[in-house]
Amino acid sequence: MRSGTRFWHLRFWLPTVLALVVAGLLWTWVARDNPYVLPTLSSVARQFVEQPDLYLRNAWTTLQEALLGLLFGGLAAVVLAVLMGESTLFRRGLTPLIVVLNVTPVVAIAPALVVAFGFGMLPKVIVTGLITFFPVLMNTVTGLRSVDRHVMQVFRTVDASRLDVLVRLRFPSALPYLFSALRVVFPLSLVGAIVAEFTAAGAQSGLGTLISVASSNSQLDRVFAAIACLAAMGSLLLLLVTVVERRALSWHESQNR
Repeated sequence: MRSGTRFWHLRFWLPTVLALVVAGLLWTWVARDNPYVLPTLSSVARQFVEQPDLYLRNAWTTLQEALLGLLFGGLAAVVLAVLMGESTLFRRGLTPLIVVLNVTPVVAIAPALVVAFGFGMLPKVIVTGLITFFPVLMNTVTGLRSVDRHVMQVFRTVDASRLDVLVRLRFPSALPYLFSALRVVFPLSLVGAIVAEFTAAGAQSGLGTLISVASSNSQLDRVFAAIACLAAMGSLLLLLVTVVERRALSWHESQNR
């Protein structure tokens, strides 16, 4: 059976639907006796009915920050991965610096980014880019170095240039690893944007700001409505990556199982 056929098959969706139904029943049971812990699902749904513009506007702001941060962070990661894959000396020299950057708490440098770049969107984009940078870099480096040894010998036999090896062999070999990273960092970019809105001062809009303000006012229904927006956005981004991956890697064995 083709992967596209499996995607639309009832057995593909039924477990997810059943899990959501069970989660909804548990939520309703807990919310009924603990209104100060969980709002009812009806009150969360009422938020979307009564104020759809509020959530659409803030969701669009967060989505812009997430996608721009992912774009710049991902491009920087791929470029550095190519350089690290082509030069052992460059890889050994840069790896410790990248590890230091990865373990540095982003929340600690977010205020400094606001001081340096102002109160606009740029600090949020940088924070999101930093959060999504490392997974893309490490997966791409691994993919570039995972070429088949026998195929590499064939390329050397025909005296292929380094550019030919990179474009025709290394980069196609890295694509499954890159898409594996993208399945993680696309939803993760939303988390990065939310963290940026929490920590970077001056945020006037965005779901992170909406959650922060609603939490301070004990508006649990608004908080969980914003979280539901994030969950829907993350699911759609993951679905988008999956669809693109299946088309881009139709030649790869992982898509023919």
